[in-house]
Formats: sequence, C-alpha cells, structure tokens
Amino acid sequence: MSELKTTILTDDHLELKAKMAPFAGYNMPIQYSSVKEEALAVRNSVGVFDVSHMGEFFVEGEQTIDFIDHIIPNDYKNLSVGKAIYAPLLRENATIIDDLITYKLSENKAMICVNAANIEKDWNWISAQAQKFDIKLSNHSDEISLLAVQGPKAESTLNSLGLEVSDVPTFGVKSFENGIILARTGYTGEDGFEVFCPNATVKELWSNLLSSGVTPCGLAARDVLRLEVCYPLYGHELNDELTPLDTGLKWTVKMNKQNFIGKETLENYKAKYKLIKLALNKGIPREGYDVLNSNGDVIGKVTSGTMSVTLNRGIALALIDSQKVPADEIFLIKIRKNDYPAEYLKKPFVVGGNKK
Repeated sequence: MSELKTTILTDDHLELKAKMAPFAGYNMPIQYSSVKEEALAVRNSVGVFDVSHMGEFFVEGEQTIDFIDHIIPNDYKNLSVGKAIYAPLLRENATIIDDLITYKLSENKAMICVNAANIEKDWNWISAQAQKFDIKLSNHSDEISLLAVQGPKAESTLNSLGLEVSDVPTFGVKSFENGIILARTGYTGEDGFEVFCPNATVKELWSNLLSSGVTPCGLAARDVLRLEVCYPLYGHELNDELTPLDTGLKWTVKMNKQNFIGKETLENYKAKYKLIKLALNKGIPREGYDVLNSNGDVIGKVTSGTMSVTLNRGIALALIDSQKVPADEIFLIKIRKNDYPAEYLKKPFVVGGNKK
C-alpha cells in the first residue's frame, strides 16, 4: 500500500487536533470540533476547508476554446472570459470519467479543477485528446494549494484580508498578482470562494483566515453540506458506468453544440436511472441501502445519505431504475430490518445562500 500524500497544511491540522483519515490517497482532516458545529458555521457565518488534494490542469494556446468545448458537453465556447463552468468529462460512450469545473482565464488560457481521486485518470484522458489540438497542457496539481472559504461572511472576510472579491460574480474567476486565482464557486450551496494559491503562500492565508474568526472545517462537514443542497459526488451519484442523463446532469449537456465527446451516444440514449431526493422523519439513510416502492419491491439504492444538521432529519440521494419509478411517488428506505417511509422531494433539501 502506497504512503498517503499530505497537503502543505497537514501540521496545522494536527496542531488543531483534527481527526485525520485517508481520502483519495491523502491524509485529510475529517473534522476539527463537530460536524454539526462546522456545517452550521458555513451555513450561518464562514468556514474554511483545506481541499488542496484537488487537481489543477492548465490549457494554453490558440485552440484552447475549441479543445475544451470538444472534451466537455457544456457550452464553453460561449462562456465569457472571467467565468467558470461545471461539466462532466465523458468518454465516447458518454460514461462519466469525472465531473469538473473549467475556468476561462483568457481566450487562450484555462484552468481545469478535477477531483483528487481522478487526477491520474483525467490527466491521461485529457492528454490523449489534446494530441489533435494546438495547445499546451500542464499539470500543476502538486504546486497549487486550494482553500474553500464558504459562507455568508466569506466575501467580507476575504476583503478584510486584502483579497478584493466584491467584483467577482457567482461562477466568476479573478487572478491576482501574487499568483492567487480566486473563483466564486464552491461545494456547499452557500456564497463562497475557492482560493487557488502557490504552496509557498497557503500557510499564511490559512493562518490569517483563522485569526479572522473563520471556522476550520473538515471533509465530513463538507459532505453533509453538499448533500443538503443535492450536489453530486463522484464515486457516489456519478461513476464510470453512468451517463449524465442517468444522474440528473442533463442540464450540463448542450445537444445543440456542433460536437463534443459522447454526443453521438447521447443522441439516442434512454436513461437507465433517475436520481431522486428522499427525506426521513426517522432513521439515518446510508449509501447502499435499498429503496423500495409501496409494495416492498427493491427499485433502487441510496447513493449518499446522512443526518442533515440544518434540518435535523435523515436525507438521501438515490438512483432508481427508470423503469420502476412509482407513479404514486411513495418510497421507503430499508434500514437494517425495518422499512421507513421516505418523503419524495423535487427541490434540494436546503436552499443555500449562494449569491446570484
């Protein structure tokens, strides 16, 4: 078994007595105080996550726009400079390699942020596609640290530290002279920023944020927060076997584009699954639990489940066989030997304060 990687801030996490655990090949902080305290800090004030395990690729050259528009199904070509876009990365058979955010830094330069567990897989795929285009592709994942500053006080906090962010719109990106690239994106549903910075400067920024009263938050709170607002997680709602149409990501697929990898498959594809939202008044749903219809037949499985700290009830995302979605919209979740009624919701469990 290979040795776990560490982020630049690992000693800082240990000093704070963070509970550490392996995640995507890294030794990562799971929680500092309590999951509830950290999650509520993000919902009500401001928290910071060390997510330096994420990967960062840069694309440069005259065909940058054409290249990225080719490898993702969303519309990068018509995206304004200084904006970011979310999209899945697809194979020719339209199965999902990863989900990622691409930042349009200029007409001829972009940054792609990928999931930590998929860095090598994504790099190999994107590199192979790049052979046909006049671009330069580079992997800076080991040189860049990433802090996610999230919550209603994120903007005022960063402004107070000299990072002027009031002019950055939602899904906007801004570069600073000190090498920082800052984007108004996040994975919590709240207003917030992802701050990509050189490894040499991240410790100072982390220290300044904590001195400003920002709550350090671990990956456990991050998972609860993203699930409350129904953001998918690769390896749970998304995987190598599914297409965007199976997982609620149809909105990221622009079939009116001239071409993109996977388009031909999706033109005639019928979704095999439907991703649904379920909430319980009793019991905590967990990944892998069976979802049943009113007759007690198994029709799907929970992909992510937890106790919502905001709602104080169990919540779950589940993939249901598209041929077995019940017309009566009655669902149950099997927890050990008992079947618990689950409320079927069409909107996210929590509506965050993400600035529009």
